[in-house]
Amino acid sequence: MERKSRRSFLGAAGAAFGSAFGLQGLSAAVQANSSPYRRPKLKITDVRTAEVRVHGHQTHVRIYTDQGIFGEGEATDAADGASAIIQRRFRRMLIGQDPLNIDFLFERMRTGGIFAGAQGGQYVTALTGIEIALWDLAGKATGLPVYQLLGGKMRDKVRMYCDSARHEPNTPAAEEMLSWIRDEGFTAVKIDCDDRNNPHRHDPVNWTASNREIDYMVERVGYVRNFFDRDIDLAVDGHGRFDVPSGRRLAKEFEQFELMFFEEPVPAENVKAMRDVREITTTPICCGENRFLRHGFTDLFEANAVDVIMPDIQKCGGLLESRKIADAAHSYYIPFAPHCVVSPIGTMASAHVCAAVPNFLALEWHWIRDLDIWKNFVQEGEIFSKGWIEMPDRPGIGVTMNEEAAKSRQVPGTPWFEEWKY
Repeated sequence: MERKSRRSFLGAAGAAFGSAFGLQGLSAAVQANSSPYRRPKLKITDVRTAEVRVHGHQTHVRIYTDQGIFGEGEATDAADGASAIIQRRFRRMLIGQDPLNIDFLFERMRTGGIFAGAQGGQYVTALTGIEIALWDLAGKATGLPVYQLLGGKMRDKVRMYCDSARHEPNTPAAEEMLSWIRDEGFTAVKIDCDDRNNPHRHDPVNWTASNREIDYMVERVGYVRNFFDRDIDLAVDGHGRFDVPSGRRLAKEFEQFELMFFEEPVPAENVKAMRDVREITTTPICCGENRFLRHGFTDLFEANAVDVIMPDIQKCGGLLESRKIADAAHSYYIPFAPHCVVSPIGTMASAHVCAAVPNFLALEWHWIRDLDIWKNFVQEGEIFSKGWIEMPDRPGIGVTMNEEAAKSRQVPGTPWFEEWKY
């Protein structure tokens, strides 16, 4: 920062004091003309939300301060209802606080809800949106990108993989989408194997897979695997649908495709069931998008139930919490491949964590069917190129919402960053 003389400082302060808004002007002059360590502390003045629906329901959070700086975060999946939790519970805990004390505020809100669902679900998802907004605000206040605050960069760019859901073999629609993925330069792709409308399912509730149903899934995975060269990795998602016998059979069948990972062949809440699948196959097993906080991952590590860990950074607790999960995974030599279905704001926030941890594998991208809104959602435009995100040097998360575009997907009947009225 350029050193200012005492006279120039007093001149600026005097001019400000004489303005119509003397005290605010004086504060601005102090901020502009003093060393950073002498600046007045930031104070949170308001917390507001907006809700959009693209790939699922996302809640955007803004935290405002007395010095005009605000931070923005994003929460997803369990975010329906997050606005009410944020406004009725977290807002009063944040007003007047120093937003740079992120871990303190996080723990205060988390432990303050120990009897209100603070172990997971909507509570932690809402808390996640707050936590990410605090990191964005801290980066803007210090003039640093968030990855620098998380320990610095391990890498300059972050590898993305494209989730393109299901594909019917040898159809124009599948060929067009898979060709686009290849031409865009992605080095990895993920598809779904579970299908409620699989013509060979015998029961609408029970997901025990029949022989023909398994053949049907293997055929589709084989089609996508053969579409791409070997240098493009393939992952498959089971969405936690299947029981242990079906999960085992699928994992064994998928060995021929040498997958990057098979995501949640069985529900994530039973660790022993996940381990039972992992133990009989060479297909790497991935889990984690529906687990919360670092506490929700330790049993997976201790039971040797996973080969790849996949927290959703927009609902598991936020950026520092995800860093802690990644560090715990690293001590078990398990790669970190976050689930990510959010806007460029949340995706870039996730990328800051991915840039800062040593065991990062790949970050999901899931807006292939919503390209127009994706490219216009932030003022910076497209945030990745050829399947990679180049990490910016801009302060905070490094992107700014384009409100005109984002508001086109506003959830009807929800507020748009409006002042909360009790």
